[in-house]
Amino acid sequence: MVKVGIAGGSGYGGVELIHILLRHPHVELTWISSQQHAGKKLEEVYPHLRKFLDIRFSALEEVPASQLDVLFLALPHGEAMKLVPGLPQKLVIIDLSGDFRIADPRIFEEFYHFPLSCPQEQKAFVYGLTELNREKIRAARRIANPGCFATATLLALYPLFQENWIKGPVFVDTKTGSSGAGNSPRDATHHPRRANSLFAYKPFKHQHLPEITQALERPDYPLILQTHSAPFVRGIFASHYVELAKSATAEEVAKLYESYYAADFFIRWLPGSPDVNLVRHSNFVDIGAATQNGFLIVWSVLDNLQKGAAGQAVQNMNLICGFREETALDLPPVHP
Repeated sequence: MVKVGIAGGSGYGGVELIHILLRHPHVELTWISSQQHAGKKLEEVYPHLRKFLDIRFSALEEVPASQLDVLFLALPHGEAMKLVPGLPQKLVIIDLSGDFRIADPRIFEEFYHFPLSCPQEQKAFVYGLTELNREKIRAARRIANPGCFATATLLALYPLFQENWIKGPVFVDTKTGSSGAGNSPRDATHHPRRANSLFAYKPFKHQHLPEITQALERPDYPLILQTHSAPFVRGIFASHYVELAKSATAEEVAKLYESYYAADFFIRWLPGSPDVNLVRHSNFVDIGAATQNGFLIVWSVLDNLQKGAAGQAVQNMNLICGFREETALDLPPVHP
């Protein structure tokens, strides 16, 4: 049994980790922190987990690092970089924040608006987009889990990029559910504001943009990312608009994606538009496309708390620990 801890277990990403790890046959979940709820029992904060785990939230500074095999960090941006330098090298760390995703400290500060305080530690982290970086993840002890928008967009664009199908520029239009904003209410996430609304935020400057261009090795064409706040709770719907270097039929597009992802359990190709409702509460990414007159639209959908966060983090842990990659994650989406 692998002894696992979660730093930041009372946020949406943290409780999603708990939900997944409770059914993991090779994991003993032994420690969970919450600065807000330290000392409280898990079931007091999340009654839906009553009878599943008898544990109390601890303070973050009480992390029993020497007694853990794996530590998930589900902390706000800027907090993981304070904690990681004091942790033992043998400990597997999977960080769900953006603290270790960006290699260039100047670009990190430009998009996150505070300095990367431990650039030497950052160099030890492997970017954890499982399907694109599997072998490096398998050999790593430090994982920077990707952002949810970055996961949706990179999986949609990667085959096109690798095969030089893109003439450029690429326009990415994404919609996200309210759970992506965390469980602390703010003006933009307050239910009466969001329930029947749709609005854009962070034009040209979303913090997931540099990790997308970094993973694509700085393409020489512009990539424009616009994120939108949508009136649903879970999910990301991403649309990618591309001018092709040469025209392609729908059959050729399907063949390309199937050649890249046919062996990946969590990626499902569809002949048309995917539906965000059909991946909810799952680790699946559904990708579809349409093409006409040398232009291509690629759609990708995922659950932002699963494949966009906690599910992919567990997928990466499975790789590192030598478990079957789908362990505790191979459940079908919930519908309706």
